[in-house]
Amino acid sequence: MKLSIIGAGYVGLVTGASLAELGHDVIIMDIDRARIEKLDKGIIPIYEPGLDRLINKNSESISFTTKMDEVIREADIHFICVWTPPLKDGSADLSAVRAVARDLGKAFAKRKIKTPIIVTKSTVPVGTGKAIRQIVRKEYKNDFSVVSNPEFLREGQAVADMMHPDRIIVGSNDEESAKTVASLYQDLRAPIIITDIATAEMIKYAANAFLATKISFINEVANVCDLVGADVESVAEGIGMDKRIGKSFLKAGMGYGGSCFPKDVRALQQFANHNGYDFKLLKSVIEVNEQQRQMVVEKLINNLVTLKNKNIFILGLAFKAHTDDVRESGAIDLIIRIQKQGAKIRAHDPLALLNARRDLDDEIKFVAQPYQGAQGADAIVIATEWPEFRDLDWSVIKKQMRNPLIIDGRNLLDPRQMRSHGFIYEGVGRR
Repeated sequence: MKLSIIGAGYVGLVTGASLAELGHDVIIMDIDRARIEKLDKGIIPIYEPGLDRLINKNSESISFTTKMDEVIREADIHFICVWTPPLKDGSADLSAVRAVARDLGKAFAKRKIKTPIIVTKSTVPVGTGKAIRQIVRKEYKNDFSVVSNPEFLREGQAVADMMHPDRIIVGSNDEESAKTVASLYQDLRAPIIITDIATAEMIKYAANAFLATKISFINEVANVCDLVGADVESVAEGIGMDKRIGKSFLKAGMGYGGSCFPKDVRALQQFANHNGYDFKLLKSVIEVNEQQRQMVVEKLINNLVTLKNKNIFILGLAFKAHTDDVRESGAIDLIIRIQKQGAKIRAHDPLALLNARRDLDDEIKFVAQPYQGAQGADAIVIATEWPEFRDLDWSVIKKQMRNPLIIDGRNLLDPRQMRSHGFIYEGVGRR
């Protein structure tokens, strides 16, 4: 089929490349002319393992444009993949989604398109599909359908998640349109759940909120482990073997971050409140997540007495390993908190240095190599779980530090091994 992807961001590019791999002709549209020009030249503006290979492999089936008229002329099904960032109150900002809906409606009317299908891939609150229908209807009076087809992509593994999904959710109040969208994925070996549009929208938020809840739960358990002398890694292993619980998302540390979990949890809480329900559990999930970063600060203070004029080296800036994304990064939040205590910060990340510079002030010293950052450091904080940090020559690093303190905010390192090197080591729930 001929498909359009509106929004050449993270979700849009991964979705477009994957659908081209499944044999569809794809046109990707974005209003950012500079981004489209880069894509036309083969320059991928985001880092995601395997994405460049997939786009290059299917270059004959993928085109790029900034023009909505070209999208309408070339495609029959239109995926909305624009970002829905959080507003100040935590609710989702749907201004880009609404703008795309208006533009689609006008373009449909101008070219007199027959029964187009609009698909929301962006994460949107329940009721957005209905709102899109109303917006398009103001411009276009003929038949069209709105379908919800939420994404479940993990940064760093998005291509694999798209090509080998656990399930595919398709929601619409038009059964034929739902079946049409579901057929796009017929070559994938994954169960397809077809439901109404409101339920599909809710599934996305419920999934992310539940995973965030697991993370906050294990972090609460870790905090108790710190007090009673238990080891949260062994606790997580023990409870994770229970099939009713499962092993995933039971990694204690500084909490969740990124472009999805924080905004989706807050958005679900907000639209629950808007509809008259006080989602108490999500309030606690958010509170625990924010608490975890402060607990790292407190571990530093407990060991150093004061952070004023202390040299703190932060290892990791991305919100997770294998990405350059610093949106809602726990490391960025931690740095800001430590700066307020008067500390001097050095930082290193394998991929995210450039992006982090945009979010942090000029007082931060960014270093290209971990060994540079360790020189004269009063403490090192592991803030992102990059596996290469585990393989550093820690005996060399210890000799470069002024004070051999490690606060492992991701429980990445082996406590016994670090203590054998002579470090004062503190993890999260690993006493």
